[in-house]
Amino acid sequence: MRHFGTTTAVVCLAAFGLPALAQTNEVEVMHWWTSGGEGAAVAVLKEDLEAKGTGWRDMAIAGGGGEAAMTALRARATAGDPPTAAQMLGFTVTEWAQEGLLGNLNEVAEAEGWDAVVPEAVQRFGKYDGNWVAAPVNMHRPHWVWANAKVFADNGLTAPTTWDEFFAAADKLQAAGIIPVAMGGQPWQEATAWEAVVLSISPELYQKAIIEADPEALASEGITQSFDIMRRIRGYVDDNFAGRDWNLATAMVIRGEAGMQIMGDWAKGEVIAANLTPGVDILCSVVPGTQGSFLFNTDFFAMFDVGEDKRQAQLNMASAAMSPSFQETFNLAKGSIPARTDVSPDKFDECGKKSMADLAEASAAGQLFGSLAHGHGQPPAIQRAYLDVVTQHFNSDMSSADATAALVAAVEAAK
Repeated sequence: MRHFGTTTAVVCLAAFGLPALAQTNEVEVMHWWTSGGEGAAVAVLKEDLEAKGTGWRDMAIAGGGGEAAMTALRARATAGDPPTAAQMLGFTVTEWAQEGLLGNLNEVAEAEGWDAVVPEAVQRFGKYDGNWVAAPVNMHRPHWVWANAKVFADNGLTAPTTWDEFFAAADKLQAAGIIPVAMGGQPWQEATAWEAVVLSISPELYQKAIIEADPEALASEGITQSFDIMRRIRGYVDDNFAGRDWNLATAMVIRGEAGMQIMGDWAKGEVIAANLTPGVDILCSVVPGTQGSFLFNTDFFAMFDVGEDKRQAQLNMASAAMSPSFQETFNLAKGSIPARTDVSPDKFDECGKKSMADLAEASAAGQLFGSLAHGHGQPPAIQRAYLDVVTQHFNSDMSSADATAALVAAVEAAK
């Protein structure tokens, strides 16, 4: 979730007839990028825009899943005073567009050829009624296992490729007095692990049970099995996980207090901010059983319809956010990969290169799926139904069979 360049956007603006902007022009940007790695990424965009003459008024609202930011955004919009731009995920962009509150970015998108370089799965969320309403800045992969390389080496472990290997590693770490799995007790974090477990059982199950919310698939043995695996994972999480932010869990792995974390590649931004090398100091492997598939979530800057006086600043920001130089620099800091497919992987670390190669492979094989936990699997109302059941199960003695039945009922009621 991060960074950019300078003269490119001004040149692009001139190319489609927009003047360079005076320093007095300003964008107010609402986002929830507040961790160390995320803050570094935001700074790149801010500095890039300011160098081009567009001021940046920051409206950062803490909360890794963005819930607090969306609440604040709703209050601002209801009062008739939305920010210039806001960070959004997937279906949230669609919902705001349906309300007629987002601006039109076709002018810059057409001039810069966004359609040719952004994957269709991402365009589905960046466009509404065929019009670009939000600029995608990255593609995240939520289903990674991050492991402390020294801890693993000291205990004779390698990155797990199966659930049997994962739990065998967890047992060995626990015996050595190390927390096997670092986790934060927040619904979106628990759902991040659960959706990866569902994908590991089969991509077909993920498509049917999550993307399609098919009742038969939701009631299947595969979903019950996913809750069984989550119950086992819970046994390796420390007792103090309730309410812990994701970046604090990542820090536990970085410090060697914990061996592993199931988390998206934004965790890599924390690794970089700690002056460690992803893939070397902190190992990266996909969640066991998800090899060949790719869950994604994309951060967008959605532009609100705030009047002609701010439109040029918005277009300048959209152009900057989509420039190849920004997408490279931002994603190098953020841990994600570019939303543009034409950015070279050369400067990316081992984990980033793997992600970019896996994305191309999964895309070609039809194994690219939107992440439920991160707003690309179902619209918010239905997404909440999934998350409520997953977190209830993870934080109680609810049986897997009861959780499966509760999930079927909750999703059906939310439709």
